[in-house]
Amino acid sequence: MGVGTVWVHVEPAPGGVASISLELLAAARRFGERVEAVCAGGDRDALSAAVGEHGASALRYLELPDEALVGPALAASLAAAVGGSDDPPAAILAATTYDGRDVAGRLSARLDVPVITNVTELAVSDGALVGIEPIFGGTTNVHTRFTAAGGPQVFLIRPKSFQATPTGGPPAQAAELPAADCGASGAARVVGRHAEESTGPKLDEAAVVVSGGRGLGEAGKYEMIEQVAGLLRGAAGASRAIVDAGWVPYSQQVGQTGKVVKPDVYIACGISGATQHLVGMKNSRNIVAVNKDPEAPIFGVADLGIVGDVHKVLPRLIEALQSRD
Repeated sequence: MGVGTVWVHVEPAPGGVASISLELLAAARRFGERVEAVCAGGDRDALSAAVGEHGASALRYLELPDEALVGPALAASLAAAVGGSDDPPAAILAATTYDGRDVAGRLSARLDVPVITNVTELAVSDGALVGIEPIFGGTTNVHTRFTAAGGPQVFLIRPKSFQATPTGGPPAQAAELPAADCGASGAARVVGRHAEESTGPKLDEAAVVVSGGRGLGEAGKYEMIEQVAGLLRGAAGASRAIVDAGWVPYSQQVGQTGKVVKPDVYIACGISGATQHLVGMKNSRNIVAVNKDPEAPIFGVADLGIVGDVHKVLPRLIEALQSRD
């Protein structure tokens, strides 16, 4: 049973749309009778083709200069579009990303509607969407729904909560989303951008993720994690403990306050398995854990557990992988 029209905030990426946006379009197709994408900036033709292939029938596109902030501009335009529409959306989905959270927060203030955040699953109850959010480190799920009538329901969806699946549809019909007054925040400008250098697949998109934790002992030992990840053509991740210690950048953190990953294979090395970390990787298809403590919580979610010292296990693994090539 559908809930009416669902708008999805999609984020542009080189050559099309960010992967998290495709996941949101899949969610919208499950629960919406009609799916429309909304976007600020990016290549309009590439966006139209990408969202159409994933089930959106329309693309509401806001022209945006490169130096403008997405949040203030898009939230103002969406609020105006909702207020001026004869058929406003029943729900608006955005991703738990920097831009997604910014747009949702500003839209909440402009429309005077709350936002249900940290959503990992959706359901329908009495004709309305229900957001399902994990709490207490993922040990309990809470079901939250809007009870007030009027105004679209706004949800922030966590990455890897839905599987992006193309439908093979034609390009979405693109229409201009008129610019609206952003107020004082419209004066903000992006004066510089920094792209972190990386090699190999992105952490949250890799089929194989190898993560290291405090059990490595020192920052220099993280090189073994990177080496194993490279040999497996995967990405290197980390626990919050070694990120907080300054061994690796935050961009490599896996966990509730870092990246949520869902690879085919997740290898946890010297990670005890704190709840904060488990939330970010426990839905991986296959989990391998290496830890010298046989009582470590990580073994509770592992498909294969190796009770051993990472300083002995990883060099042997590296040697075996190198001999395979």
